[in-house]
Formats: sequence, structure tokens, C-alpha cells
Amino acid sequence: MRVFQIGLLLLTLYHGDLLAEEQQPKPALASVLGSVPAKFQQYQVILEPDKDEAEWWAGAPSVVRDKARVFWLACRMRTADAPRGLRGYEIRILRSDDGLHFKAVHRIGREQVPIPGFERPALLIDPDTGKFKLYACGPWKSGPWSIIKFDDVDRPTEFRPNSAKVVIAPRPKSYDRDIIVDGYKDPFILYAEGAYHCYVIGTMRRTERIYHYRSADGERWEPVGSPYQSIMDLTDWHDFYVRPASVVPVGVGYLFLYEGSNCDWHDPVYNMATGVAFTFDLHHVTDLTPETPLAMSTTPSPHFHTWRYSHWMWVEDELWIYAEVGKPNESNEIRLFRLYR
Repeated sequence: MRVFQIGLLLLTLYHGDLLAEEQQPKPALASVLGSVPAKFQQYQVILEPDKDEAEWWAGAPSVVRDKARVFWLACRMRTADAPRGLRGYEIRILRSDDGLHFKAVHRIGREQVPIPGFERPALLIDPDTGKFKLYACGPWKSGPWSIIKFDDVDRPTEFRPNSAKVVIAPRPKSYDRDIIVDGYKDPFILYAEGAYHCYVIGTMRRTERIYHYRSADGERWEPVGSPYQSIMDLTDWHDFYVRPASVVPVGVGYLFLYEGSNCDWHDPVYNMATGVAFTFDLHHVTDLTPETPLAMSTTPSPHFHTWRYSHWMWVEDELWIYAEVGKPNESNEIRLFRLYR
């Protein structure tokens, strides 16, 4: 039944009427599941920023559910009191029995690693050992943005800040005039098809695109295909940036959720929206929302409609979405959206 519903939703997304208004696209989608935008107006706040003020953000959630059915959430906490790009001051780990009500149980501060700042973490469970893995990103040792990993642990409360090491970093040039990716950030990682797959933002000449890495053990990573080629283009509504968000198995393939921004939007570096694509093989991606995004904040500020860093997961027969969403005062919070109720 789940695959059938997803199939109908994909067809509707691909062929549906998509509307735009004053360079601020407003998706208008209908499916067998009802109005998708209406679903995004119903949410529960999971975590607020430490200050309910502009530029203070709680976001970038990554969520797993262990064998005991306990939910664990890793997120990035962001301050307004630092230079842009270095405002992520903490990775916070939270625990929940029901996925709705979370309590903070562990914190990794940037000064403990040390690292100048964090962005999106990635939390997952090793399918062989049952141990927890935690990845993060930031400028490493005064160098380029890289993907870092902490030592595996039995419980997320045991992650040690000083165990961090680089696992994905910019590759050296082969020739002097090569145009290469000069930094990686914001990983989304899953285990599928017998391997770990990491989708990352790669910066190339100050633009951001999506790159795909694969690993047998979660430690040693290699690019899938050419390290110079993104798996999605800067085009259509996401002609300024395009970034990975989440990947959801649907039986016949995978929903590939991405985020992006438009050159005409206010501050498109941070003013992000979310779209949906599809892949059979986890590498070749077909965009299903090329004309306008699927999700934008239903509580925007005058300038920002941010709906980003979403993590999509099946919980029984519901699709749960944890996302960082903009508020009217230009702060961001983590919200939970539940589809297929």
C-alpha cells in the first residue's frame, strides 16, 4: 500500500499544476493523500532556538530509531553572535520515546573538538554492529570545510568530541587549471544497497551543488562517478544553490529530497526551500518539482520562507518529516510534520 501511495504521489507531483506568485513560488499540489501544502501547515515544534530572536536557529535535524524503538535526534544549534558561516556552536543530541517529545541528553561544543563552527550533523546506526555513528562538518584545522566523524559508540550520550577526524575532504588537483570542489558540508548519510551513501554539499567557485560518495564501512569514502560532477544542476527554481536533504526508500526506488534557492530570492544563501526528486539507483536523480518547490515555511518572515535540512523517515505507516523552518521573527526551529495519517 505504501509503494502504491508513493507512486500516485509521484505522478501527481510530476504532472500537477504548479503556481508561482511574485517570484516567491507557492506550491499547489493535490494527491490521493490530500493537499500536500495543507499537510505542511500542521506540525509540532520539536526544538526551539536557545533565544527566540532573529538569527538564532535550532535546526539541521538527523533522526534515528533504535531497536528499542527509542528516537535519537542530532541537530545543530546556531547563534546570532558570530560571523556568518561560523555560527553553529553546538551539536545537540536529544532522546524521545515517542518521537514527539525530546529531551537533551548530550552536547558537543565547537570548542571541545575544537572547530570554528558546525553545520548539519548526520546520525545513523551501523547495521552490523548496532553502534551509533555521528558525522558533522566544519572548517577543519583552519582549512577547508570537510566532513568529520566521531568514534562509534553504544549510546549517543557517549560521543567524544576529541575523537573527531576528517573522512571526506577536498581532493587535490590533477592539473594546475582544474576547477575542483573546494569544500564539503551538510552530509546526509544512509545505509542502502549494501553500502553507506553520503550526499554532501560541495562548493565549487562559490556555488553549492550535490555530490555523492559511497563507503563500505562508513570510514573510507570514494566519489561515485566523477568527483567534478554534481548529481543535480543549478537550473529552474533552484538556479542559485541546490543541496541534498534526505533519501527515503519506497520499495521501487527512493524519494530524493533536495533543497535549493533562486537568484531572484532575498538572500538565497539562507532562504532555502525544498523539492522532491526520484532515483532508482541512488545516483541518477530525476527532478519531480522543477518549476517550484514542494515545501516552504507557512510562517514566513517578510523576507525569509526557509524550509530546509529536512529528515524524512517511515514510522510505521506514516511518513515523518523533521525540518528546520523559518518563523516570522527570522529565527528557525525544528518542526515535525506527519504525512499519510
